[in-house]
Amino acid sequence: MTLVDSHCHLNYEGLVERQDEVLAAARGRGVGAFLNISTRQREWDAIIATAERNDDVWATVGVHPHEADQHPDLGAAALIEASAHPKVIGIGECGLDYYYDKSDRGAQKARFEAHIEASRETGLPLIIHTRDAEEDTAQILEAAAKRNGGQVRAVLHCFTGSRALAEKGMELGCYVSMSGIVTFKNARDLQETAKALPIDRLLVETDSPFLAPVPNRGKTCEPAFVADTAAFLSELRGEDPAELARATTDNFYALFGKARR
Repeated sequence: MTLVDSHCHLNYEGLVERQDEVLAAARGRGVGAFLNISTRQREWDAIIATAERNDDVWATVGVHPHEADQHPDLGAAALIEASAHPKVIGIGECGLDYYYDKSDRGAQKARFEAHIEASRETGLPLIIHTRDAEEDTAQILEAAAKRNGGQVRAVLHCFTGSRALAEKGMELGCYVSMSGIVTFKNARDLQETAKALPIDRLLVETDSPFLAPVPNRGKTCEPAFVADTAAFLSELRGEDPAELARATTDNFYALFGKARR
């Protein structure tokens, strides 16, 4: 049984100091691939270098919405150039975060549009972060889909939104990724959404070093813990664990076609 951690931050504090140990522990629990996500332009080289050192680690290039104000000149061209690297398989993470509002909303939208354009030009999928910004996220993705033949290649990562947003995203071509949040006791609405997702649109992730799932609450989250989230989801959805692992792995490679098994 092989799983993929479709979203982790291996170069963040808490993991980067023991990267080899963290990867070995995850492999020991059946994790066969890792997508190492960037959030700032200055991280790109290090994120890619980690992928270069490990055959089963892939990379993205992007700017988190929290960082939009710090990247006023970032356009699609820089993303396109960086994504030419053979280990870069996605654009992001990018999107909108109106919960913390750490960057101006106009700047967030402008950077999001730059990522969308880079995705369209390269054919690489988007990794989308959206929090308390459902209406604007849906409108921007609908407009992008119209420019791109009706579909957007993307994943709504660490999904915590409404079922309506999940359905709208899937209608436009997105996958939906569940993190350890789905295992939390107070995540009843999210659990109902997770139960309803078609298995061919589901991904699993850790977003490590954040959001450790039950039974690891309070610990630094690691990619190995994706196995706990997957186990919870298989029970929640009434599916065989091996089938859920197989489906989510197949979905990862279907979306991130530049990766190789």
